[in-house]
Amino acid sequence: MLTQGRNTTEFAGRLIVLPVKGGVKIFDGALVALDADGFAIPGEKAPDLTAAGRAEEFVDNAAGADGAATVRVARGVFTFNNSTTGAIAQKDVLKNCYIEDDETVSVTATDSSVAGKVLGFEGSEVIVEIL
Repeated sequence: MLTQGRNTTEFAGRLIVLPVKGGVKIFDGALVALDADGFAIPGEKAPDLTAAGRAEEFVDNAAGADGAATVRVARGVFTFNNSTTGAIAQKDVLKNCYIEDDETVSVTATDSSVAGKVLGFEGSEVIVEIL
């Protein structure tokens, strides 16, 4: 227990740098996920992915091997498209939402991975916290 102030070192800010899966392109603004091997991929409907954040840059690793490129990813609160087949509603605020693709989130958990927590809406888009 602290009895005085402590200089707690910040190891990383809201940006992280992740190795990119071979054979993929990640567009700036995309919802980025980590696959089972820990490589960054564009968000997609699949089980066992880990939401990483929003891509801060375009990265083309289509012709590269796993980890041949890296992508800067921001962690935080972002807006994404609302699904047309598994639409998120007001009743879903502060509940998990799920990755449908690299720009869309859904309320449908089946065969999907958690994108983050729904914080609200900005017009027709969903405000999602990815931490």
